Amino acid sequence: MSNLTQQLVRTERRGAVLLVTLDRPERLNAWTDALEDRYFDVLEDADADPDVRAIVVTGAGRGFCAGADMDDLAGASSASDADIDRPRPRHLPMTLRTPLVAAVNGAAAGLGLVEALYCDVRFASPDAVFLTAFVRRGLAAEYGVSWLLPRIVGRSRAHDLLLSGRRVGGEEAYRIGLVDHLVPADELVDAAVAYAADLATACSPWSMATIKRQVDLDGDRGFEASVEDADTLMRASFRGADIAEGVASFTERRPPVFAPLTTSSTSHKEI
Repeated sequence: MSNLTQQLVRTERRGAVLLVTLDRPERLNAWTDALEDRYFDVLEDADADPDVRAIVVTGAGRGFCAGADMDDLAGASSASDADIDRPRPRHLPMTLRTPLVAAVNGAAAGLGLVEALYCDVRFASPDAVFLTAFVRRGLAAEYGVSWLLPRIVGRSRAHDLLLSGRRVGGEEAYRIGLVDHLVPADELVDAAVAYAADLATACSPWSMATIKRQVDLDGDRGFEASVEDADTLMRASFRGADIAEGVASFTERRPPVFAPLTTSSTSHKEI
C-alpha cells in the first residue's frame, strides 16, 4: 500500500489504519466514475491486506464529497443504461470485512452523503453539512439511501431529510444520530484515526467481520433467526484461536495479538 500521493484518492498508512482521502478539493471532491474506480480499488486492496485492520475515509480541503460531479450529471439524461451501469456495485464499501470509519469534514451531499452512510461509523465536525439533494435535482433516492436512512435516523426523520433535501449541520446530525461522534474540525481526522487504531489493536478482526455481517443480516430477519445464527457463530468462535488470545490477554493484562483475516475468513461478499 503506497504512501505516495495518488490521483483522485490519496492513501496514508498510520500503523494498522489506512487513511483514505478523496482528493478533488477544487471540486469539493465531487464524485466521478474515475474517482469511484480508484476509491473502490483502494478499498478492495485494503480489505485484502492482512496488515490493514481499519480504514478511515475523509475529504481533502473544505468538503467530504459534494455528490455527483455536475458535469457528469448534466450528461446523465442522455446516457443509456449501459453507460450508467458500473462494473462494481455502488454499495461496495458495505461489503468490506474491515471496519470503515468516515471523518466528514465538510459537505456530504447526495452521493457524498450515501458514501458516508456506507461507512460503519461516522465522525463529523460542527462544520460538516449533510443533505440528500436528490429532490432538488429531479432524481430518485439513489443507491439504497431510502433503505439506510430510516434504519439510522428513523422513518419520519428520513422522510424529512429526503423530501426536503435541506441542509443539516454537524451538531444536528449528531443530535439525530446521523453521525456517531462530533469532534472539533482541527481534531477530526486524528480522532477518527485514533478510534480506528483502537479497533485495529484491541479487537479481533474475525469478530469484527463476523459482527458486521450479523448486523447487516439482522436488519431483514426475525429475532429467532438472529439468535439461531448467533448460536452457530458462537460455537465456531469457541473453536477459534481468538477466544484463547482474548482471554489470555485480559488475564495477563496485556494488549491482545489477534490473527489477521485470511481469504477464507468471514466475508461480506457471501451475503
